[in-house]
Amino acid sequence: MLLPKKVKFRKWQSNRINLKARTPETRGTKLAFGSYGLKAETQARVKSNQIESARKAMSRSLTKAGKYWIRIFPDRPYTAKAAEVGMGKGKGDPQGYCFEVFPGRIIFEVDGVEESIAREALRKAGTKLPVKCRVVSRAHKQ
Repeated sequence: MLLPKKVKFRKWQSNRINLKARTPETRGTKLAFGSYGLKAETQARVKSNQIESARKAMSRSLTKAGKYWIRIFPDRPYTAKAAEVGMGKGKGDPQGYCFEVFPGRIIFEVDGVEESIAREALRKAGTKLPVKCRVVSRAHKQ
């Protein structure tokens, strides 16, 4: 699973999500490496194990012919308190790392295979993620 080698802060403050002002992503919105990509349409925090699960599903579909790129990296720690523990007494311990995905962000890219295989691989990867996704290609406008 993906995780940073070293972090400056063990725990981050949780930024509140404004449901009215879901601003679209400004960075990482265009295909940079591959011919096909998986673009997020909703906002969510994607955990490192979800990224790994999607990566496995995608790499199995692509076999050895295709190449893929992961365009996100989980660097945000998330915490959790143990089961059946009361409120208060501080924040929980870090459990893992996640990445906050906003609408418009390219999550995965694929190249080296024909369109039908690439679309199927990206669709399978998209089912493993907590965001609604869309497959985009260089031929069509993003």
